[in-house]
Amino acid sequence: METELHLLVRLLVAAALSGLLGWERESARKAAGFRTHMLVGIAAALYTSIGELVVSEIPPGSDGFQADPIRAVQAVAIGIGFLGSGVIFVSRHEDRVQGLTTAASVWATAAIGIAAGLEHYFLAA
Repeated sequence: METELHLLVRLLVAAALSGLLGWERESARKAAGFRTHMLVGIAAALYTSIGELVVSEIPPGSDGFQADPIRAVQAVAIGIGFLGSGVIFVSRHEDRVQGLTTAASVWATAAIGIAAGLEHYFLAA
């Protein structure tokens, strides 16, 4: 129970910091706003924390299984890349790109969540 409360702090920090970024994007009337950024930050922190828990619960060298905590970070970064690519549009008529900053802000939000999930709160801020 204590471990889960400790992890909840990580999620709350991720939610608060991600929410700040989302609030800025929402006030600029962009596609991905407050809720989207909070969900991305919380999910990134949760996946990272769960990955860390799984690695800590597996004894080293058990049954030839080798845990690699960086895989959770990599999976979040790749998954968010796909999510972000969905908001980028190229306008053929105006010869311009739209949604690139929104995609980048969602990707940055995932990084904030990862940092909070690993308890690097200063770095996340």
